[in-house]
Amino acid sequence: MSFRFWRRIRLAPGITLNLSKSTASLSFGPPGAKYTISPRGNRLTAGITGTGLFYTAHGGARTAAPRIVQHDRLNPGFFQRLMTPEIERDFIDGLRAMNEGRIDDALATLENSADLPDSAWTAGMLRLKQEDFAAARRHLERALGDLPALGALYGKYDICARISIPVTAEVLAHVCPDEHGTLLALAEVEQFEGRRAEAIAYLDRLLELEPNDPVALASLAELALDNPGQHSLMERVVKLTAGVPNETPVDTAILYYRAKALSALGLPDAAIKVLTLANRRRKNRPAALMRHIRYDRAGLYEQTGRRAQARREFEKLYADDPEFEDVAQRLKEWQ
Repeated sequence: MSFRFWRRIRLAPGITLNLSKSTASLSFGPPGAKYTISPRGNRLTAGITGTGLFYTAHGGARTAAPRIVQHDRLNPGFFQRLMTPEIERDFIDGLRAMNEGRIDDALATLENSADLPDSAWTAGMLRLKQEDFAAARRHLERALGDLPALGALYGKYDICARISIPVTAEVLAHVCPDEHGTLLALAEVEQFEGRRAEAIAYLDRLLELEPNDPVALASLAELALDNPGQHSLMERVVKLTAGVPNETPVDTAILYYRAKALSALGLPDAAIKVLTLANRRRKNRPAALMRHIRYDRAGLYEQTGRRAQARREFEKLYADDPEFEDVAQRLKEWQ
């Protein structure tokens, strides 16, 4: 029987660093959204923004338990430091400063060694969390420019980094220091700064790497639906989301976006069909998302002249939550 001792240090709102004697992992994200890496497989516990709902997903192959070593990986010994290149010492010292909650010191040290892709990537993620988007973009682009070396130092020092990024209200992405995670972070930077075309360009690159990436699909669909009057974007959302099953909460969110795109294209019956598919699975789905699905479907029933079906749907929504959207007012107008 073995004992594993973990230490969770709160670095800033929504940012923690998890340490054990054998490994370390960075965890970024809002409260209630964390990614746990373990020899028994990976476990995701995610909160859906604004709903109070959490869901857990398991994945990842089992691996042999890691060998427990007797030194702290973030505190190399004296002789080891003599042989460690100075710029790599800055990387380790930056992570140690994060461990100790000294975020300003961590950023200063990591940015001093930003010629290293892993230092640049970590500094970029911290700047993104601070909403310093110009600095975040600069560091993340630097990391992306040297992909063969990205993640190498984390691997050398056997430190496991996982960062959670909320990309939509329903989707929380979990990324590593690699091309995929860096592209997604850059897309978020551009979206935060209102540079929609640039954000979509990064998501396009993600979809070139993996055409069925649900996180990229959800993020692209949400961005596109900021401008539902742009038919070419709506048509693209419909094309990209064709054939998406309803197996996970993320799938349900993508189906919701697909229905909204179909509605924007003037295809209400097709949108109703997709919303009905999205509504069939409710277990482990965010309650707020499911209400929006039913609300939109009721509105489309009304739009297509099916007033009895619309009224039944609105009455059910009112029974669940009398304050939801304008359901109470709609029912009052029908009396």
